[in-house]
Amino acid sequence: MGCDRNCGLIAGAVIGAVLAVFGGILMPVGDMLIENTIKKQAVLEEGTVAYQNWVKTGSEVYRQFWIFDVQNPEEVVVNSSAIKVKQRGPYTYRVRYLAKENITHDSESHTVSFVQPNGAIFEPSLSVGTENDTLTVLNLAVVYNNTADGVYTVFSGKDNINQVAVIDTYKGKRNLSYWPSYCDMINGTDASSFPPFVEKTRVLRFFSSDICRSIYAVFGAEINLKGIPVYRFVLPPVAFASPLQNPDNHCFCTEKVISKNCTSYGVLDIGKCKDGKPVYISLPHFLHASPDVGEPIEGLSPNEEEHSTYLDVEPITGFTLRFAKRLQINLLVKPAKKIDVLKNLKRNYIVPILWLNESGTIGDENAEKFRKQVTGKINLLGLVEMILLSVGVVMFVAFMISYCACRSKKVK
Repeated sequence: MGCDRNCGLIAGAVIGAVLAVFGGILMPVGDMLIENTIKKQAVLEEGTVAYQNWVKTGSEVYRQFWIFDVQNPEEVVVNSSAIKVKQRGPYTYRVRYLAKENITHDSESHTVSFVQPNGAIFEPSLSVGTENDTLTVLNLAVVYNNTADGVYTVFSGKDNINQVAVIDTYKGKRNLSYWPSYCDMINGTDASSFPPFVEKTRVLRFFSSDICRSIYAVFGAEINLKGIPVYRFVLPPVAFASPLQNPDNHCFCTEKVISKNCTSYGVLDIGKCKDGKPVYISLPHFLHASPDVGEPIEGLSPNEEEHSTYLDVEPITGFTLRFAKRLQINLLVKPAKKIDVLKNLKRNYIVPILWLNESGTIGDENAEKFRKQVTGKINLLGLVEMILLSVGVVMFVAFMISYCACRSKKVK
């Protein structure tokens, strides 16, 4: 009887030890299986989850415009007064609803080439008025209609998953021909996705043809998006800083007068990529811009929540599941003796024309599918690992204590 009991306790301890060891082994093995699966499904080739979502976004993307209405044009023209503006909007368009076109795979270089057709559908229910309210809104909103952005050539990730979706060339070039030195380089992806296994310390680099440059985002916070844990990456103020604050930005300062010898910050002269037009870009309401930029403009109220740009990236797959790209378009207005309305001006103005918010969020149906296919399986595997390890340790300890207790009684 005693022998049977002891044997049973030893057997229980052994089973517990086996479960604990199995749970411990399952952790690295399970992580390896997940990693291999993600690596296969993140490649941009037909049949993968990444490719399906890459060809045509599963999210509804909207571009909203707010127009700055100048309230005192006569005062400005005659007295060079501060410009008083009032924003009107939003005027909302659905964009990025067309699938990528002219998709070409190159098996030797492991790249995929494509063009992104542009289109815009006005959404009256999400707007303050109709398209006829202001032709400027219409012209700026659908300026890309019936055109295409590209050709882009990106790496498929087939031979190196750390390069998946990274842009190799844009319009056949690796540089833009707008900026001197390294500022002219095309870096990163198009921000719709990034190489998988994103860590908080990673700097996410991406190229945007809208702003004629590459830029980057850094980790800001952990967010729960429809039951999916994501990392929020934000554009840091240092990305818009002057060369005095951030020497890496020296090659984005291409003139000395308007920039006050490169000491102003928060605005970027993109005239070179806009056929020489005096176009400047900034964050909405001159968020993170130097005081001298917004000083001659009244009616602006910059704030982080409404006017910052962010990307919510699922860290395991690298997919961007929610984003908001906020951007302001400004025009340089300066004295001009040959133009009647400008000949009496006494100073330069960087005048805000409009700001836009292009945003998209994974839909409820796709979010549920993502939870089942990715996060749900990973969470289940983690739960199984912890249960096996915990139950195994508890069984081993309990049976060994019982065995030792029985042995001590027998000795007595």
